[in-house]
Amino acid sequence: MLAVGLMSGTSLDGIDAALCEVSSFGDNTKIEERHFHTFPLPKSVKEKIRACAANIPLEPAELTSLNFELGQLFGEAVLKLCKEAHVESQTLAFVASHGQTIFHQPYATEKYLPSTWQMGESAVIAEMCGCPVVSDFRVMDMAAGGQGAPLVPYSEYILYRDNKQNRALQNIGGIGNMTILPANCQLNDIIAFDTGPGNMMIDTAVSFLFNKDYDEGGVLAAQGKLIPELQNDLMRHPYLAQEIPKTTGREVFGSQFTKEILSRFEQESPYDIVATLTWFTAYCISYHYETFISSRLLLDQLIVGGGGSHNHTLLAFLSQLMPQTEVLIQEDLGYSSDAKEAVAFVILGNETMQRRPSNVASATGARKHVVLGKIQYV
Repeated sequence: MLAVGLMSGTSLDGIDAALCEVSSFGDNTKIEERHFHTFPLPKSVKEKIRACAANIPLEPAELTSLNFELGQLFGEAVLKLCKEAHVESQTLAFVASHGQTIFHQPYATEKYLPSTWQMGESAVIAEMCGCPVVSDFRVMDMAAGGQGAPLVPYSEYILYRDNKQNRALQNIGGIGNMTILPANCQLNDIIAFDTGPGNMMIDTAVSFLFNKDYDEGGVLAAQGKLIPELQNDLMRHPYLAQEIPKTTGREVFGSQFTKEILSRFEQESPYDIVATLTWFTAYCISYHYETFISSRLLLDQLIVGGGGSHNHTLLAFLSQLMPQTEVLIQEDLGYSSDAKEAVAFVILGNETMQRRPSNVASATGARKHVVLGKIQYV
């Protein structure tokens, strides 16, 4: 059967849409990517999302409208993808939509309960596309005591586990997240957590300093030198000391945090700042491996996906910091770095349609395995 996975992440690069052929379920799942496209988000929508992530109040009318506007954008992405692939959207078994994270509060505070909000009204998508939509994947895991993240480890277990190699899947989107797959592992053997910033801080700095959306290929970072004082400041960030499992987001490493750094180091070369922030993303990955994983197992391969896999300077830093581990990208294994998370949601949506659990409790901290997502029928 055919299904579409939708992902709009914290990097706000756009809406990733993957058309896949999927069969069976669980360990027997077979999936083939048929078509993929990334559709841009309007600038006005990005600004509203960033305001929400920074906890800047928006009027209830603005929030309600944004939910439906995102639903329309997601629906349009499905329709355009299907048109490109010469497929009628009504023939899809389902659309699996992660939605756009507006705010993610994984821990209780004096003021807030653990909670999360992914926008993009599923009823709008279902009506536009004429097929069922699975959405809101995070909330059931949080209801069961988990952090609602990371979600992709189940799909990584299905696609990447190996009988002989100890593998880690490292996604570098806006935030970085790592999934550890020990050789010949079972689902409960998986370790997964967010490593910290992925492209988020780099993109903010590049936008502010160079008026570009991102550092294409890591070319800007390659022209800079590391700033020791900034390195030391970043290495003391409290997120690094937190025990796993853990998760983070734009609320911690977003534009407000990065702009404070840019203000403090405004006398430094812009190239050096971008180089140091790029190094920090790689350092967070290596730090978490060395601190929390290396005593349990030695990694044979680190397989990088997401937008960060195109940043050659970032990959070079990773290779320097993790010399005993082979650093690969998705394409080295015949997969797509850009489509990886959209494909993952097809796998998760398929489990939901079968009424099967797909959270990895050892990764999220949930009390039990639960069925993720809500289904909007047509």
